Amino acid sequence: MTRPATGQDILDFAVARLGARYVWGSVAPKDDPQYFGPYDCAEVPSHAVYQKAGILYGCDQDKDPAIADAATYFWGKDARYRGLIITSAEAAVIPGAVVLRLGATGGTGHIAICDGQGGTVEAYNADRGVIRNQVAGRRWTMGIMVPGIKYQIPDSRPPALPPVTIYRLTSPRMTGETVRELQQRLQIRGYEVGQADGVFGPKTYAAVLKFQRDQGLLIDGEAGSLTLAALRQ
Repeated sequence: MTRPATGQDILDFAVARLGARYVWGSVAPKDDPQYFGPYDCAEVPSHAVYQKAGILYGCDQDKDPAIADAATYFWGKDARYRGLIITSAEAAVIPGAVVLRLGATGGTGHIAICDGQGGTVEAYNADRGVIRNQVAGRRWTMGIMVPGIKYQIPDSRPPALPPVTIYRLTSPRMTGETVRELQQRLQIRGYEVGQADGVFGPKTYAAVLKFQRDQGLLIDGEAGSLTLAALRQ
């Protein structure tokens, strides 16, 4: 009798893809076990889940795994209707669970596979490809466990992740001195934000996107600790 797929299987499959290229909008043939990229962020976990569990998850259609396009939006949709939603702190300590950030207003989403020790494996960007990273210090909407996969869940409840403020395009707008500093530093670097008024609006969002692209950061238009640190150098 074949044993059920485990979260560790999902993680191991993703680890074997470290170094694969990142291309935004790429579609991995989920039924091809030899495929090694290119990937975008949602394609890695969807490819792993199909290969190890035979489940087509987080994709735009559920008929042909060879052409099914994975996306963070579809991962969120499947989590609501098919999967088990957990917290990002819980996902961080479960090998093979995923953490998902749905796109905010005007922004893009992102997804990563957890290694169970606070780290991740994820398709990051075109400069770095599939890499190891971390869960903490980033904005996540939810953690997800896929039904039909056996996960190793710790007996004790994990501690909450340290709080982090991510400056981004929201409604109502995020405001404050940190936003003003962000705008001023973008202006110094030659990125147009309009007036440095301390309001994170569309022009600031567009400038953050350009800065992240130029610096080889995750291109999501959200200014977290890594983006702010790069601007302060």
